[in-house]
Amino acid sequence: MATVNAETRDKVRALVREVLKNVPAEHESAAHEPEHVIVNSLKAKAEREWDRDESSKTLITEDDLRGLDVGSRVRVSANAKFTPLASDIVADKQLVLISKESRSIGLKVQTVAIGADHGGFPLKEQLKGYLADLGISVRDFGTNSTDAVDYPDFAHAVAKAVSGKQADAGILIDGAGIGSAMAANKVPGVRAAACYSPALAKNSREHNGANVLTLGSGQNSIDEVKAIVEAFVTTEISEDRHKKRVDKINSIDRTYRM
Repeated sequence: MATVNAETRDKVRALVREVLKNVPAEHESAAHEPEHVIVNSLKAKAEREWDRDESSKTLITEDDLRGLDVGSRVRVSANAKFTPLASDIVADKQLVLISKESRSIGLKVQTVAIGADHGGFPLKEQLKGYLADLGISVRDFGTNSTDAVDYPDFAHAVAKAVSGKQADAGILIDGAGIGSAMAANKVPGVRAAACYSPALAKNSREHNGANVLTLGSGQNSIDEVKAIVEAFVTTEISEDRHKKRVDKINSIDRTYRM
């Protein structure tokens, strides 16, 4: 057993010596070490156009400005409004407000009432910033979280705002867009259309005088939804033959509401 152990130790020593032959010397290893890149965070900050981006919001509160250093640059939408406390922070900290330029795309509406159920809430939040970027004033009727709610409640609120001329048009978002359209169309003077493409959105406005657009949160990508919304807010009914047919829709509506 002692002989076997001695032979084993000799084999191990030989193996170790062989391995050590292939290990580079210390100075050789150092020569191949990767270079350490030092990131200058102050330089990166200086190269940014702003320190905080709040351009997706139409109302800036004190919470949106907390933690900013004196002289910080804040990007805001062109039509953003500030709460009194937020205005005080802007003045006290001498914040620099950088206005986000709105796109000129031939808008036919200036104000939009928007609403969604819990399934449409994330998309609603994305669209609010997009609409503000277009230069449209947005009135948000909820919901304000992903907690379960009933879509007719929000469809009714948005439809009433459009019917009462508190907004030029409305946008509603639920899972498919169909239920919200049905609910909104119960309000006098509302013509809601569920649209899944820019062509449908344009047609609903140009031919049917739609004043509420309903969207399905699971039906289109965000880029497709933006294209649908853009088609809706840049189109209006113009030809007399289309206006005549919409007048007939309104006449039917009045017949059953007397």
